[in-house]
Amino acid sequence: MSNAKFSIGEIVHHKLFNYRGVIFNVDDSMQLSDKWYKQVAKSKPPKNKPWYHVMVDNQLHTTYVAEQNLEVEHNHSPIVHPFIDEYFFQIKDGRYLLKAININ
Repeated sequence: MSNAKFSIGEIVHHKLFNYRGVIFNVDDSMQLSDKWYKQVAKSKPPKNKPWYHVMVDNQLHTTYVAEQNLEVEHNHSPIVHPFIDEYFFQIKDGRYLLKAININ
């Protein structure tokens, strides 16, 4: 994805809700319903900019976040999340490395 500021495996900080997380997927634009957007995206971020799927540190859930609400996280300590090992095989230089997908 050429226009995304962040990439899969990057540790980020949510500016509004003050949590850390790791990106595990990126969408070119908002892919959820308008109903979800009206109910959840209270700051009304742009739908036509990148949105990120984030595993939240020390939580069981994931979030869907607009690019404008994320910033680089300088604390590179590991993210604690039950899905980490399903997507990533290690953390190196503050970035998670994505597991290879086995298509058989």
